[in-house]
Amino acid sequence: LDVMMPVMDGFEVCRRLKSDPGTRNIPVIFVTARNDSSDETHGLDLGAADYVTKPVQPAVVLARVRTHLALYNQNRNLEEKVRERTDQLNKTRLEIIQRLGRAAEFRDNETGLHVIRVSHYARLLGLAAGLSRESGELLFHAAPMHDIGKIGIPDRILLKPASLDPAEWEIMKTHAQLGANIIGDHDSDLLAAAKAIALTHHEKWNGSGYPQGLHGEDIPLYGRIIAIVDTFDALTSVRPYKKAWPLPSAFALVSKEAGLHFDPRLAEIFGTIPLEIEKIHHQFGEATHHP
Repeated sequence: LDVMMPVMDGFEVCRRLKSDPGTRNIPVIFVTARNDSSDETHGLDLGAADYVTKPVQPAVVLARVRTHLALYNQNRNLEEKVRERTDQLNKTRLEIIQRLGRAAEFRDNETGLHVIRVSHYARLLGLAAGLSRESGELLFHAAPMHDIGKIGIPDRILLKPASLDPAEWEIMKTHAQLGANIIGDHDSDLLAAAKAIALTHHEKWNGSGYPQGLHGEDIPLYGRIIAIVDTFDALTSVRPYKKAWPLPSAFALVSKEAGLHFDPRLAEIFGTIPLEIEKIHHQFGEATHHP
């Protein structure tokens, strides 16, 4: 660019290029007769890669252009490698979280498919309720950790093939707080969501849940979503102490508990997506998968 141009000088052209995300990475070299150091400083401050004063030797300008293009390409390659590595690390982190969730589930479910179904149900319900795609994916990846606290529950309680007595039930209820403690406090949006889910997915809309007795919208949205889909999947799955409920019966229970156990708006929305829920139920059913 020449600094001295009609209508719009080179400085303004450079400023506009650098303010546009589509052109900000294009290297800009000023070639001008203005040799004041303040002009050079101004040009470089605007983001120019170089400032060459006239008269110039074409070979020198060409060499500088080649140098800056080489640096530009190196930076692009480096950014791509960083992006690929970041994606790889994110995928690894998500895989670890999924496997930790399934590891907890394996203690009382030999296939670990409960956490997979819950994740899919949760994303489906969340998107139907208006979550953004990004928030839906965050929920999907955080959901497997909802019962991670069960790893701290004794086998004699967790694996008991009958209903729990009151004392045993009090111990079982500690898994929500245990899960939150295991996940801990993090800057990561994913782990923060996982902690909130682990802590609050047994809270109830009417305030009768545990561990904090939260009421209504004081319960985080993700916790309210998991409350519905976790209960639904538990009802429609075989347990040592019960048979699986038919899907229509489980949908009816969710509807009946709207405003009591469940967020009434979410419960209503859940009832509008039975075909999608049924598809997930069969796709990840115990009978179609093996450990």
